[in-house]
Amino acid sequence: MKSTVEEIRKRFDNEVERFSNLETGQSATMDAPLCMTLVTSAAAAITPQARHLLDIGCGAGNYTLKMLQHIPNLNCTLLDLSQPMLDKARQRVAAATSGRVETIQADVRDAGFAPGSFDIVLAAAVLHHLRTDEQWRQVFSAVFTWLRPGGSFWIFDYLQQSTPAMDALMQQRFGEHLVQLQGGGEAGQQYRDLVFAYVQAEDTPKPLLWQVNLLSEVGFVNADILHKNGPFAAFGASRP
Repeated sequence: MKSTVEEIRKRFDNEVERFSNLETGQSATMDAPLCMTLVTSAAAAITPQARHLLDIGCGAGNYTLKMLQHIPNLNCTLLDLSQPMLDKARQRVAAATSGRVETIQADVRDAGFAPGSFDIVLAAAVLHHLRTDEQWRQVFSAVFTWLRPGGSFWIFDYLQQSTPAMDALMQQRFGEHLVQLQGGGEAGQQYRDLVFAYVQAEDTPKPLLWQVNLLSEVGFVNADILHKNGPFAAFGASRP
């Protein structure tokens, strides 16, 4: 049995500081700083006139802060399960924009926004908590509706691979990354095992091309894969 939404929320309530470093991003993920830069610079290039941003699973606000470096003074809507994360994100983002900052404590599967509310939607390391194919379709369809014509949707996430052999290879690469984060040795191996334990408990990722195809099926166009390393990728698409 996978972790419940409440169990996931409680874990993230206790990890605010780990998600509050704009230089490292979510360091347990591979190439986190590069992907923050790629996602936000791509969003700015594709949607340069953006005024309204939605950050799904905003954590402590890193992706929104990086987005504001490309397009200043956006109106920012921050959505997350964790109220401590939202409190930290509001504090940081409000200091970085003259635009409106709204925080919403909710699961994206339960969120509701008016059609055409946003120019850019970001979702960093959050969608892998979706469970069924129908939930994935529901969320991608909802984001399409929430975006204005010409808006764009950008994702950085943990992935399943298309075959068991490739999944094993990419997990090996991820494990090596986690060990090295802690300087190697026993401490690194213990950290790897800890991360893999909560991945096993919490996550139900989907393959990259499966997600890209789903973007197309719900109406998005011009999908681009910005970067892939191990079981992580940055990608996005636009609403026509």
